[in-house]
Amino acid sequence: MIKKISLGLLIVALSTSCVSKKIYNDLENKYADLKKENRSISDENADLLKTKNQLELDRDALNKELEKAKSERDKWQADYTAANNKLNLLQDSYSALEKNSNESLKANMAKNRDLLDQLEAKGKALALDKDRLDKSNQRLTELEALMAAKEASMRKLKETLSKALNGFEGKGLTIEQKNGKVYVSMENKLLFNSGSWAVGPEGKKAVVEVGKVLGDNPDISVLIEGHTDDVPYGGSGAIADNWDLSTKRATSIVAILSENKKINKQNLTAAGRGEFSPLASNTTAEGKAKNRRIEVILTPKLDAIADMLKDIN
Repeated sequence: MIKKISLGLLIVALSTSCVSKKIYNDLENKYADLKKENRSISDENADLLKTKNQLELDRDALNKELEKAKSERDKWQADYTAANNKLNLLQDSYSALEKNSNESLKANMAKNRDLLDQLEAKGKALALDKDRLDKSNQRLTELEALMAAKEASMRKLKETLSKALNGFEGKGLTIEQKNGKVYVSMENKLLFNSGSWAVGPEGKKAVVEVGKVLGDNPDISVLIEGHTDDVPYGGSGAIADNWDLSTKRATSIVAILSENKKINKQNLTAAGRGEFSPLASNTTAEGKAKNRRIEVILTPKLDAIADMLKDIN
């Protein structure tokens, strides 16, 4: 546009012959200034254009960065949302687990307390049982020792009786130890005449010797049993039958033993067995002779043993 104006002014100047040189020079100067200004504007325009292009490039780069940032922001937002949802889920799961764990823990603690109480009660019961067992074992040991002592005492008693009655062996007198007792068996031929309950002189000597031994052993219970064979009693008077006869014979032996002041009469018992506890068959004379007898059964008093058995039970 500036070029067009300058060219127009030049044409006007050339075509007007009356234009002065001064005006021409002014126009020339103005033209030069305009031309210079035009170049400056062109340069400035070029710089602006260059700046504009650079700004557009920067804008495009910034837009890309913005889009990238938005994309990363959206991704981070999605990740954050997913993580937050997962956290909430984990918190819910943890809360439920904690609740269940607390309830289970309380239940288990209650069970454990019950078990501990039961174990403690069982422990106390076992301790009591052990104490009772220890006491029972001690009692059993003492009982065994006492029974062993009683057995030894009965062996000694048998030996003493054997020595005291040595002169009567082979005359229908035997001494035997069995079942913790000592049995002194005297056949009727040593003691009585047939059908009689009166003790003869020889028999009385044997009974007196037995009494001497019993007097020295006050802790012995004495049972005197009378026995007969199975032949019915044929006499008359005070005797009714074999049972009656066997009882009177046992009582006769008790009477002789009672003459010894050292014997406690409370230790003596008389019993008649008749023909109902034979030693041998009554089908032979020898068997009948063995069955007609007096048995003196010596038993150690078991009061201490009985007391121990009560304590054990």
